[in-house]
Amino acid sequence: MSKLPPALQNLSLPVIASPMFIVSNPKLVIEQCKAGVVGSMPALNARPAAQLDEWLHEITEALAAHNRAHPERPAAPFAINQIVHKSNDRLEHDMDVVVRHKVPVVITSLGARTDVNDAIHSYGGVVLHDIINNFFARKAVEKGADGLIAVAAGAGGHAGVKSPFALIQEIRQWFDGPVALSGSIATGGAVLAAQAMGADFAYIGSAFIATHEARADEAYKRAIVECSSDDIVYSNLFTGVHGNYLKPSILAAGLDPDNLPESDPSKMSFGGGEGARKAWKHIWGAGQGIGAVTEVAHAGELIARLKREYVEARGRLGLPNLAMA
Repeated sequence: MSKLPPALQNLSLPVIASPMFIVSNPKLVIEQCKAGVVGSMPALNARPAAQLDEWLHEITEALAAHNRAHPERPAAPFAINQIVHKSNDRLEHDMDVVVRHKVPVVITSLGARTDVNDAIHSYGGVVLHDIINNFFARKAVEKGADGLIAVAAGAGGHAGVKSPFALIQEIRQWFDGPVALSGSIATGGAVLAAQAMGADFAYIGSAFIATHEARADEAYKRAIVECSSDDIVYSNLFTGVHGNYLKPSILAAGLDPDNLPESDPSKMSFGGGEGARKAWKHIWGAGQGIGAVTEVAHAGELIARLKREYVEARGRLGLPNLAMA
């Protein structure tokens, strides 16, 4: 296991909840952190931009109140996702807000920039950069990322095509820092499997869509519960970057999920504008692990299930039992 920065130590379960465009919100983040896993959301979910300051204040105050009431069971830290792609015209504004609030963990995506990492390090924050292959992993660390999020095949939304076995083993040949693994993880057993492969954390997104706290359409939540890996379509049509999406939402948009055209990658945009929001509102991202999601539950209940399954998986392997807070 890696030597982890203080912000990522002592979680009650080795899980980082992934930031989901539109879906993640302060209510979900707060419940994730209170249950002992790193909660996160994209900065671009706050609209207008001024709302980001309000949301970070809300999260910080709620977690501080929880810690005062439960000193024996403090909340996990929270994370904010920053899209570093050139199309994000809010990055400078949002980074100023993040630095002012001293956000403990920042997840950077679609580009690695030394100046962004330096700004986060200026107050002691931790930078995790998401990558889909070993080449981009090296670039991220060279530019100052503290840790990596390995987005393997089967992850929801933008995802790579590498097997998690291949991706983790290549990264671990040269990198001994924090690594989270993403891709079809929706059970406690899968969390343990991610650790067995060499990751420090499981990175879980799609399962949290089917929670009461998530800001997702009720039909979207039902689709997560009712669908399986057979209902996941991998395409670059909607944003210019390949990702995994729910087949029913593609059909509802009047498209043939088995015959989607290719998009022009040079026209991709991730600035959080109305075009991007419209695409993600109607075309639903999801990973291949959704077959394990059988009900819409509160975030705390989902995390409690993951903890039980994690302990059970350890027991099946004869590993020491853990007391889960």
